[in-house]
Amino acid sequence: MNALKIGWSSRDVSTNKPVNIPGQFAMRISRGIMDPVSVTALVIDNGEDMVAFLSADLVVFRSNLLDEIRAKVKQCQPDFPVEKIIASATHTHTAPGHWTDKEGGKETGSSTPQLNCVPHDGVEIASSDEYRDFLSSQSAEAICEAYARRTPGGISFGYGYAVVAHSRRVVYFDDFGQRGGSKNGFMIDGHAKMYGNTRDDNFSHYEAGADHFVNLLYTFDQQNKLTGAIVNVPCPSQCSESRYQISADYWHDTREAIRREHGNIFILPQCAAAGDLSPRLLHYKEAQARRFRLKYDSKTPGQTIDKDLGERKDIAERLAAAFSEVLSWAKNDIQTALPLKHVVTTVELEKRLITPAEYQFACERLEALQKEQFTTEGTPLERLNVNSCLVSQRGRFERIITRYKTQQQSPTLPTEMHVLRLGDVAFATNRFEYYMDFMHRIQARSPFLQTFVVQLTAVPGMDGGTYLATERAVEGQGYSACLFCNLVSPKGGQQIVDETVRILQELHGNGN
Repeated sequence: MNALKIGWSSRDVSTNKPVNIPGQFAMRISRGIMDPVSVTALVIDNGEDMVAFLSADLVVFRSNLLDEIRAKVKQCQPDFPVEKIIASATHTHTAPGHWTDKEGGKETGSSTPQLNCVPHDGVEIASSDEYRDFLSSQSAEAICEAYARRTPGGISFGYGYAVVAHSRRVVYFDDFGQRGGSKNGFMIDGHAKMYGNTRDDNFSHYEAGADHFVNLLYTFDQQNKLTGAIVNVPCPSQCSESRYQISADYWHDTREAIRREHGNIFILPQCAAAGDLSPRLLHYKEAQARRFRLKYDSKTPGQTIDKDLGERKDIAERLAAAFSEVLSWAKNDIQTALPLKHVVTTVELEKRLITPAEYQFACERLEALQKEQFTTEGTPLERLNVNSCLVSQRGRFERIITRYKTQQQSPTLPTEMHVLRLGDVAFATNRFEYYMDFMHRIQARSPFLQTFVVQLTAVPGMDGGTYLATERAVEGQGYSACLFCNLVSPKGGQQIVDETVRILQELHGNGN
């Protein structure tokens, strides 16, 4: 067990260029910067093994972005074990897109169509390839700088509580899909619906609860001064998800709130498993509006705070309070020498297979969509919105057809996964928008005091995260749990659980 060395770095990766913002079915072209998006790197090693965490204010990693980052790190640090990089996205829906222009959004999980697929006359759109090169270079530089800055230090950890996420899947007594629910290239509704109407007479319940744990890992220098922290929250960063300005969403407000109290320290956000969770409140909406009006508007006379900005401030205050509360006692147990073991493995996950009926449905709907013409009416931006939605639907049906034709030859999905031990703390990653129940299965069976589950971690290749739904969700259908949204079956989700737990037990059993 050797002494820890710790290094931090960060980069602003915002751009004022008019870039496509992924995260919705239609293309959104950015209109400047609301607040900065960044990448943050943390390197920890003990001379025997190491980890390089990279957190990015992105919706997801795709289009060979991880491969490019690893290659550029290797260029500046030839001896760097680039397979030890754990890169994850906060899932902000207001970050620049980095999908490759040439492929046209053919990545398996991509929803937003790409530049060369959609007529965009009259609309200036900057190249995603250009931004991806900038993003990968800045990310690599941050990792290399963090590596070079490693100095002896210590870590401490703990957990706190903050209400951030809520279940976003509404369940009805009847089959909502049979009485007007969506059945198109975006979603297939059943008894469940993403963001469904809770005032419906057939509203039954939310499909899942929520997780209010905040897992925290703090770093300190040799004088026990706080230098930074990993803040792991089971909630995507999507309060401002429909805006047209670049933004880190609630993580911007959270960083500012924490730094007001603790100085200009590094903050590395991680999104824990939250495929069925979001910061959006689905009932008590009027009460929430009153809360924000009384809590925030009185501080800015004559102004009414927007709902999403109120949500962001509210969340930031709770996370900052949890951060300070845990630090107040966790700093009494700073450890400077710990066992560190980082396992990188590839698991073959069972795919969610397309049925013959679903294949026929996709063929019929694609044929109809291919007959639709691009609109020529409206403003350039209005045309872009309509036409990009059309291309998005076509693309989703095309991918279903391709999956059906190839699934017998490749029934599993190879997926890179990381499991890390750092003393009494563990980290476990997956590439998906992973449903909360899977995380609880891992944490409940883990032999470690705390297990940080990190979703939407980057993997080699073109594809990135898609939803990985539980058994009950697939039965209820709806967006995030239907044929378009799940590359991997619930059994594949459990494979991640079982393999993660197996490795965790092995790491724990090896002792100090």
